[in-house]
Amino acid sequence: MKTLLQIKSSLFGDQGNTSALGNHFVEAWQAANPDGTVRVRDLSEQPEAHLSAEHVGAFFTPEAERNERQQEIVAHSDALIDEVREADLIVLGVPMYNFAIPSQLKSWLDQLARAGVTFKYTENGPVGLIDNKPVVVFAARGGVYADTPNDNQVPFLKQFLGFIGLSDVTFVFAEGVNMSGDHKDLALAQAKTKATQLLDDVASAA
Repeated sequence: MKTLLQIKSSLFGDQGNTSALGNHFVEAWQAANPDGTVRVRDLSEQPEAHLSAEHVGAFFTPEAERNERQQEIVAHSDALIDEVREADLIVLGVPMYNFAIPSQLKSWLDQLARAGVTFKYTENGPVGLIDNKPVVVFAARGGVYADTPNDNQVPFLKQFLGFIGLSDVTFVFAEGVNMSGDHKDLALAQAKTKATQLLDDVASAA
């Protein structure tokens, strides 16, 4: 049975453009995979704490030496990592806030970056320890940033996801959504069309 993990990071929940695009894709995936499982993590409703010295201390303390609080911190991180490991397909909704990814998404990603768990260093450089799988990123922006020096999201997400083993990443953009109502409608419609075209490819790979 296939499993899809959907991560939403819009401050506006399901009213956000990236959540709406992700939901559209997930609904189509469910129709094509009626026996599949969808797991949803909405980071506006379930925000992760920002990375702290307490978190880092817990991650680097040997298991046998962790106190109760450190065990709780590591167990929570392990659960988030397990969701990623168990998914056959991951869908990320990523709005652009002040030229970057949402801070709540960064906090979730920080929970996944664990030396010896999701990546390791070797003589030939770092190696990701999560089995590769398709990741579809729905990225909505108020202006037009794709393929320009001002797009900080794509390089960061490709680098981070690849670092932990997820190199099969596809971006679906809805750009200029704040430029005008007509431009927004067109951008979202084009993104939905691309998402539909992607579905067969990623579903067969998942």
